[in-house]
This record gives sequence, structure tokens and C-alpha cells, in this order.
Amino acid sequence: MTDLRARLADWIESPRIRNFIITVIIVNAVLLGMETSPALMAAAGGLIVTLDKICLGIFVVELAIKLFALGGRFFRSGWNIFDFLIVGVAIVPGAQGFSVLRALRILRVLRVISVAPRLRRVVEGFVTALPGMGSVFLLMAIIFYIGAVMATKLFSASFPQWFGDLGRSGYSLFQIMTLESWSMGIVRPVMEVYPYAWMFFVPFIMVTTFAVVNLLVGLIVNSMQEAHSAEEVAATDAYRDEVMARLKAIEEALAKRPPPNS
Repeated sequence: MTDLRARLADWIESPRIRNFIITVIIVNAVLLGMETSPALMAAAGGLIVTLDKICLGIFVVELAIKLFALGGRFFRSGWNIFDFLIVGVAIVPGAQGFSVLRALRILRVLRVISVAPRLRRVVEGFVTALPGMGSVFLLMAIIFYIGAVMATKLFSASFPQWFGDLGRSGYSLFQIMTLESWSMGIVRPVMEVYPYAWMFFVPFIMVTTFAVVNLLVGLIVNSMQEAHSAEEVAATDAYRDEVMARLKAIEEALAKRPPPNS
């Protein structure tokens, strides 16, 4: 039984099966998109739904094999739990208040992250960066609070639709930070009433858009590089251990050989 489980684990994690699952995920994503077209569903709705069920069946069989092969170890991997939840949502019946969950079937596309090493590395780098990002978000919140208070005090009398209270000021400042219609949409109209308003908005953009946001990007990139380096080190260590094991086996085999007759 142990040998069977080990063989199944090696088989389900093999590159050939992984590539097959990636293909099924992509096909399933296309099918789910086709289900949103009334014309396509009217022409070939039965076939599309059948193919979608086949894709779901493949995912269920894959998870069942992993559960059998790995046993309790299956839930020690965050990616396995992720796959389990994604497929589990797709199995929930669509009636009796669960129709919203059925709409989440498109989340099956996210399974490509767990089976594609490069995408998985990106996500792991992002997750590793979260603690540092928390500090940056706190800094951003402080800057936004200060900016919202100042903008409300300065501009609420003439522009209550944008800066009437802290909430509206915060949202307007967020729009300005994203550079979405910030000049012609907000700042220039404000400057027609308050000519020196640029002295508030330009430093705010410099600090938030070009400093803090780039700091977030830098944290994510640095974490991705660290994850990549850790993966390379692990691969190198595994290769070294394999080479050492082979050398030890050769040494033992040579030691057991009888000496040649003189």
C-alpha cells in the first residue's frame, strides 16, 4: 500500500500530469467564459455544460488521488488546501441560496497558480512581502488622514462634492494618487478658486504616487527575488544530496567487491 501511494504521488506530480492539468484549467476557463454568452449557450449549451462537468470531474479525481497518495500530509501544503477549497466551491449546488457560490466557479482558473512553478513563485513573493507592506500601508493611511483633514479644511467650502468631509476628501485624494483625471477633473477646477492649491496637491502626489507606491513595488520585487534565490538554493542542496548519495552507493559497492587476484 505504501509503495502504491508513493508511485501515485510521483505520478500525479510528474511534469506530464501537471501540464495536462494546466491544459484542463485553460480549457475550463474558456468554457466558463462561453457560458456567459447567450448566443453560444443557445447554439451549444448542452455541449459546453457537459465539457465543464468533465473538467470539474478531472479536478475532483486529481484531488482524490492526491488525498489517497499523501494522506494527512495533503493538508500540510497550503497549495493543496487552496486547490481543495477552489474545487469545493465548484461542487456546491447552485440552488437554495448558493447561486452566488456557483458564480465563483471561475475561481478554478486560479488553480493554474498552484501547478505553474513560476506563478507560484510570484504569489509566494507577494505573501512574503505582506508584513513589510503592512507598515507601508500604515504609513499611507497616516498620510491620507493628514491630507484628508487638510483638504477638508481648505477646500470644503467651495467644493463640498469632493472635499465636504473626511470620507469624500479621502476618496478624492485616492483618485488623485492614482492620477485618474486628477488635473483636469479636480486640481485645475480647485485652482480656479484657490490659485495656490497646487502647493498642496503636487507634494501629495510626489509623496504618495512616486514614493510610497514605488516602495510597495520594491518590497514585492525584493521578496520575489528572495523566494527565487531560496528555491535555487533548495534545488542545489537537493542535487548535492543526490550526488553524495550516489557516490556513497558507489563507494559501498566498491568496498564489497572482492580484491582482484594477484
